[in-house]
Amino acid sequence: MTSTERTDVLVVGSGFGGAITAYHLAAGGAKVVILERGPWLAAKDFEHDFMLGSSYTRIFDFVVGDGMSILGGNCVGGGSVVYFAAMPRAPRFVFERHGSIGRRMWPASVSRDTLDPWYDRVAESIPITKQDWNDVTYAGGLWAAACDHAGRTANPVPAAIDRGSCANCNWMMAGCRFDAKQSLLLNYLPAALAHGAEIRPLHEVQRITRTQDGGYRVHYDLIDGEDYRIRSAGGTIDAKVVVLAAGAGATPVILQRSEADLGAMPHAVGRYFSGNGERLNTAVLNEDRVREVLGLSRDDGLAYAANQIGKGPCVANWDRLDGSLPEYTRYSLEQLYFPPGLGTILAQVADTGGPTWFGARKKEMLKRWQSWLIIFQMIEDDNEGVFGPPPATGNADRVSQQMLGLGRLRYDPHETTLRAWAMADAECKDILERDGLAEVTAWTNDVVGAYTVHPLSSCRIGDDPGTSALDDRNELRGHPGIFVTDGSAVPGALTVNPAMTIAALAERAVPGIVRAAQERGVDVTYGAPAPSGATSGRRGVADLVPSLMRK
Repeated sequence: MTSTERTDVLVVGSGFGGAITAYHLAAGGAKVVILERGPWLAAKDFEHDFMLGSSYTRIFDFVVGDGMSILGGNCVGGGSVVYFAAMPRAPRFVFERHGSIGRRMWPASVSRDTLDPWYDRVAESIPITKQDWNDVTYAGGLWAAACDHAGRTANPVPAAIDRGSCANCNWMMAGCRFDAKQSLLLNYLPAALAHGAEIRPLHEVQRITRTQDGGYRVHYDLIDGEDYRIRSAGGTIDAKVVVLAAGAGATPVILQRSEADLGAMPHAVGRYFSGNGERLNTAVLNEDRVREVLGLSRDDGLAYAANQIGKGPCVANWDRLDGSLPEYTRYSLEQLYFPPGLGTILAQVADTGGPTWFGARKKEMLKRWQSWLIIFQMIEDDNEGVFGPPPATGNADRVSQQMLGLGRLRYDPHETTLRAWAMADAECKDILERDGLAEVTAWTNDVVGAYTVHPLSSCRIGDDPGTSALDDRNELRGHPGIFVTDGSAVPGALTVNPAMTIAALAERAVPGIVRAAQERGVDVTYGAPAPSGATSGRRGVADLVPSLMRK
């Protein structure tokens, strides 16, 4: 390519952070181009199998680091296509956390009260269902019954699912074939396209340089649609404003690779990574004890045998989400369906003196897979992750044709994180092993280290330039006109699923991005309604917008 294209705003990534900003900027009159590393699939393309080359391997990115592995989305729509659609708001205490820095991590301007109107904007754009006990799966109901038996409470999880369209097929992680899951393919992205935005799949951004007029030049490669290890020469696009939303495992890598051209990055770029404190436990249920202790039964004679039936997390225990408790002792426990693959590999055998994740006893455990119940923990970790020097291209060295890569993230959990995991593990065992209901073990960390499906914080917002890469409007410190709006902007672990908070922070960032674009000569305004045309959310944030559009 011998010429460089030009646009007003270049958005890198099409998940929550990218789709939301792209919609508002395009609706406000800006010329917007979205570059997405993964393919563009629609409902008809989502397949119900685990074969190489199916939607399951095409739309995921699994990066193995040193002590931490990240599973994320790799497609138009990003994480919203592969998530389980759980959309709780972060607890109030989250915004007061200090973590390892000894002072409030979040900017003073961001609290649960100030973020609630932005949560409302998201809820107006992405339909969120407050599930009741008639909506939950059998597995969720069993988790609730076990919590009740142990003197705990349980709550249905708010979810972005159209119950009328849901076929209960349990293939949510492979994309929703029935458009029941309210991914970004159904709201912000089509609305952005309607306002003239362009989406270009299989475009992987490598680095950013400056232009002579004070803007930015984004350099990208083209990725082969079948073998992601194969790349070809791409090109460049000049933009007056760049919005990075490639995910917490890729955005800092792009910025690290750009440092040689852009100049020094803030110290916090690629540091303070959080896995949202995530960990999984497997309970192998005793069918007879489930019937005898919990009084549950089914027509086929088995009391449970239902782990294969469900639609992601639907019931959570939130007893420990209590702001009066000390930091690092607060967590949620969420029933979760996890499909074959990592689950069958990483699940450990209970009480064995030999291998815990393979061998004869593991083989016997696998035979009872229908009696498994997976519990997902989200604790308060300590932002221990640090990215090393970036690979030559991309966010990882690609190992397989699709999905698998080796990254540069190092995660060495502090004692505070280890104690929090141990506390949550003990809680799972106390609930599910009571009266012989099950045997419970945490997934092993020996194979791929810790693991997360919700990477956060690698370019976080904050008031302290020493510990935050972004200011409180999501602008990269020292590099005006570059914004970060994905999970990497979230300062720390949230103790709940983070999609709703990532989306709310992206909504909140838009006025500041609009102001920056205006200052760079872009004819753009702020104030678009929700993609559906609704305006109550816009009215709800009206008083907050002026402060976010300050100079």
